[in-house]
Amino acid sequence: MANNPTTLINAALAQAQAAAAAHEVPVGAVLADATGTILAAAHNTVEAEKNPLAHAEMRVLNHAIAAGVNLQECTLAVTLEPCAMCMAAICAARVGTVVFGAYDVKSGGTVNGARVPSHSHFKPQILGGIEEDACRELLQAFFKTLRQ
Repeated sequence: MANNPTTLINAALAQAQAAAAAHEVPVGAVLADATGTILAAAHNTVEAEKNPLAHAEMRVLNHAIAAGVNLQECTLAVTLEPCAMCMAAICAARVGTVVFGAYDVKSGGTVNGARVPSHSHFKPQILGGIEEDACRELLQAFFKTLRQ
């Protein structure tokens, strides 16, 4: 399988849908090697674990690091622009490429908000807005349901 951003975001969306089904904020992430093979996949488990660090990105990174993956050769795909905490971890772990779906104007840490990569010694390649509508709509539907 080719390392296609749309394919990776769609895999991350499946994780985000699993998060929504588990009453978690529907954010999903996958990590793929240069060939597009998915090495790790996760979704938010903040509520289930009672752990504010259990973001999809952090869970994927922890799995990959434990497996000894060379992250510089990998692409991390996430359905929502990573927050500052996750983006700092992504830069520290030296992930080569980050692709994301929906922009997070309020809490983003990549191209919005803190813009962590601009302050980091290691700057991954970043591509945002992949399958943006589908990613945003899943989040909006989740929060609409919570407000009802």
